[in-house]
Amino acid sequence: MADIGWLTSPSRRNAMARLAGFMAASPIGAAVAQPDPGKPLSEVRRIPGLAEMRTSFDFQPVFTGNLLATISEYTAHGDGSEFTLRRNRQAFDWVDILPARVGVPASQVDLSSELLGIRMKFPMLVAPSSGQNGLHPEGEAGMLKGATAASNMVDILASGSAASVKAGLTTVPGGILWAQHYPIENLTAMQRALEGVQAAGAKSIVVTVDQQASVYERTLRIRNLGGRASSAPGEGGGNAAAAAAAAAAAKAAAGGPAVGGSVRYRVSDRRLWYSWQYIDAVRKVAKEKMLVKGILDPEDAKLAIEHGADAIIVSNHGGRSMDYGPSTLEVLPEIAAAVQGRIPVLLDSGIRRGADIFKALALGASGVCLGRAARWGLGAFGAAGAQRVFEILQQELVQAAAAAGCAKLSDIDKTKVSANFV
Repeated sequence: MADIGWLTSPSRRNAMARLAGFMAASPIGAAVAQPDPGKPLSEVRRIPGLAEMRTSFDFQPVFTGNLLATISEYTAHGDGSEFTLRRNRQAFDWVDILPARVGVPASQVDLSSELLGIRMKFPMLVAPSSGQNGLHPEGEAGMLKGATAASNMVDILASGSAASVKAGLTTVPGGILWAQHYPIENLTAMQRALEGVQAAGAKSIVVTVDQQASVYERTLRIRNLGGRASSAPGEGGGNAAAAAAAAAAAKAAAGGPAVGGSVRYRVSDRRLWYSWQYIDAVRKVAKEKMLVKGILDPEDAKLAIEHGADAIIVSNHGGRSMDYGPSTLEVLPEIAAAVQGRIPVLLDSGIRRGADIFKALALGASGVCLGRAARWGLGAFGAAGAQRVFEILQQELVQAAAAAGCAKLSDIDKTKVSANFV
């Protein structure tokens, strides 16, 4: 068991309280904070414990207080002005849940379903997100442990190596890991990578086709205030250097130029070179299920089906893929209508409450993927924190379904909500 003395020592808790109070009162803290109806941590006299966490938002200030600003910023930031990051959250405010004339007792609500051959008690998965080992000593294994304890949720490992998949499943027997895949231009290298993670136990491959920003403005401001360079992927640390080296090697092997100095101007050729033919190539290697993550257009959803996708994830990378793009919830109904139930449609970006999950399900999602909220739980309290975040959201979802008169998942449809997107 990991040593958690670092988290509970009085000196650290005092330091956390001072740091969190400073962050909450500073412009940086204001930028980081998500909409939260509660009091800022600067008004609380002590750091609350795990048993006192009541909503996913309760974990965020503890998460922030535990980590260096450059590390917590990697979780918090979005692309550019962060319009899309904000819009992802605002869109949920534009959908009302319609209360039933006669509700259903929460004890009678059963939201179990089957997704790509996997029985799920709740339609929730853990979204892929990098740098979990920098959030807590338990790292990726802790996230899988928390997900498995919370009704055996599927955990999608971020761009995972075969070693990471094997280590996770060895550490957490009975866990369900899927593997995210960022396109690799050299098809031989792609095949080797995918065969490795599948042999290690990954049940499905999640191909991410959107663009993550090369540089984040808020991170640059943090550095200018004296913060250390982050080691999180994409932020100039060791992982970023390894990724750049891998990209350069892949370019060289494919006969193209290595990644050059254009990255300093936020222009990177690591992504967006791919086409549907690349998905065809992945489909030939994926032995079981293949999902395409980053769909925001109905026509792309149809094409994903034509090219062999077993499911799609409506995603804008949590507001990190493109500034001034649409929220995922806004485009979901049209995408679901285009798919017409032929394959599952999952959604991520902006989910913080069980009511958010209910709204996504009502507008056509088969399930949702949790990113930032999952990271808050892990960074705040390790595997136990991740588990509690998931269980809070599960129970909030049950309460929303009960109030709307939905006893089972199939009862949740567009008649249960009223959407008024701005």
